[in-house]
Amino acid sequence: FCDTRPTTGMDIETVLAPVDGSDESLAAAEYGLAVADAYDASVHALYVLGEESTAGLKAGEIEEQEVAAASTAFIDEIRARAGDVPVEQSTTHGFSASRLSQHPGSVILDAAEEIDADFLVVPREPLVGDPTAVIEKATEYVIAYASQPVLSV
Repeated sequence: FCDTRPTTGMDIETVLAPVDGSDESLAAAEYGLAVADAYDASVHALYVLGEESTAGLKAGEIEEQEVAAASTAFIDEIRARAGDVPVEQSTTHGFSASRLSQHPGSVILDAAEEIDADFLVVPREPLVGDPTAVIEKATEYVIAYASQPVLSV
């Protein structure tokens, strides 16, 4: 028997990969898949809705089915790249008009605690002008406050 996991002393069962529909978050999810594969773990893809989507849904300007279809298609793309790595998914609002403390960084950390994630992978570079780029804006917060190891790519 040969164990191919890295010898870092880390025990990783669940990797949280927050995504937002951007190419950068897809690239970060691919790193999450690689980490999960190396540790024989699973990936939880958390689709974080941005401020515009959240406001549009609340105002009835955007249909729930439209948002669900977009997030499902994006998660399906991650699953297509997953190989043998199990991928779970959930969707959350990155912002709330009624909870001022709710922002992408806080919902990522809340989700990490809720699913008992052992490792997080987030995109590093903030994007200017890309309305789908939600998570990149939260990366510094996640790195500063996460209780789990964080890989920023």
